[in-house]
Amino acid sequence: MTLSRDERHLLELITQATEPVAMSDFFHTIHPPTFEASAPEGDPAREAWTKHQLSLYRASANLWEGGLVEVVHPANGERPDLVSVTEAGRNALA
Repeated sequence: MTLSRDERHLLELITQATEPVAMSDFFHTIHPPTFEASAPEGDPAREAWTKHQLSLYRASANLWEGGLVEVVHPANGERPDLVSVTEAGRNALA
């Protein structure tokens, strides 16, 4: 499986975690906000950032569908799924 830049970065961060993590915890690390908090909803920088966030959700789904991460603790209504990297995920980074 060829990884996109976002998929690779996300998988690297998950691999470095010492315990199962929510993939979304890394979204701001990968694509931090580039606009002022007071920026209006239609601000171009805010819209670009929102697209980046959505691409990270897509990357998360792709990692799971590709078997590169596994859900260790399913979402429970208070927190999202917690995942860990699989052997296939480690191999994808090699």
